Amino acid sequence: MLAVSIDICSLNAHPAIQADWIDAPHHLSCIGDLPLEGGGHIKNCQISYAIHGDIKDESKPLIVFLCAIGSIHHRLDFLMNQSRTLELKGARIIAIDALGNGFSSSPSNSKEQPFFHFPKFTIRDMVHSQKKLLDQLGITHVDTIIGASMGGMQALQWAVFYPNFMDYVVALTPMSKATAWASSMTRAARESLAPHIEMNGSYDPDKTWLAWLPIMQMLAMRTPKQCDEQFTGVDQIQEWYEQRLQWWKSMNFHPLDWIYQSIAYDAHDVSKTAPFNGNLAKALGSIKAKCLIGVPSLDLFNPVEQAKYTASLIPHCTLVNLDTSWGHMAASALDAPSTRTISMAIDSLTDR
Repeated sequence: MLAVSIDICSLNAHPAIQADWIDAPHHLSCIGDLPLEGGGHIKNCQISYAIHGDIKDESKPLIVFLCAIGSIHHRLDFLMNQSRTLELKGARIIAIDALGNGFSSSPSNSKEQPFFHFPKFTIRDMVHSQKKLLDQLGITHVDTIIGASMGGMQALQWAVFYPNFMDYVVALTPMSKATAWASSMTRAARESLAPHIEMNGSYDPDKTWLAWLPIMQMLAMRTPKQCDEQFTGVDQIQEWYEQRLQWWKSMNFHPLDWIYQSIAYDAHDVSKTAPFNGNLAKALGSIKAKCLIGVPSLDLFNPVEQAKYTASLIPHCTLVNLDTSWGHMAASALDAPSTRTISMAIDSLTDR
């Protein structure tokens, strides 16, 4: 069955292209009704993706990019052309939008199950939907799967679910099992959003994102050192929050979509994958791909201790410690030195 592709801009308001984004053709494919881990289905499930390069050119390695929470298919664009492995002239890249991000099937865009009628999903459901998309595209094996934050969590789930599907996995600032700390962060953010969303999905963006911004765009994403280095006065940080609110509004991300993704975030645990029955060591020990896990010195969203423990349980895994004060945002365009370190490590991992 061939993928059905249409102009995604006719269904979703794509944000203006940012300075560090690389534009590419967008596609939207219907994968049918998607059965969910918790019961029920996403009706007429649609998966959005962008393709860099000629997908049919099998002479070049095929790489899959996965989205972080609250992000779209441009999330890892900052890595492109930074290394031999991710040089666009020599690789094909499929960047897949995760369930609940407003481009793939989400509470905000479902015609059959709009807003609060949309069923809850998990990160394993995200991975199942991505596998169905790749099946439609006739892809039976990829070279590398890369993700940051929730994208890294999906990448590790891919490696547990489908151990022979990829050769390499790169998981940046990930967790293989959500921690109490991370779920407390997302719960605080959810509680700040929920009172502002009407049953018909309407909300006032100027009010809805005000409390969420300092929680998720500052406290969780950065470190006290980085924040104090960037902002030397209250006026500066207040101005930043005003600018950030306008920027975030321009991303067109619906707060209910973020809430649904955060619920999946909190529930994630690769050891719940059958047949591991909660045994994290066995689940991660089953991974056959060569893995790279990158962590900053301090991460106030996904604790580095969990990522380091994860790396210790994967048979062929390289742990890269990033010497940075950027915290969770080390895996972003904001931290150029970490980008160079990550790119060199990816080249080393995939060196043939």
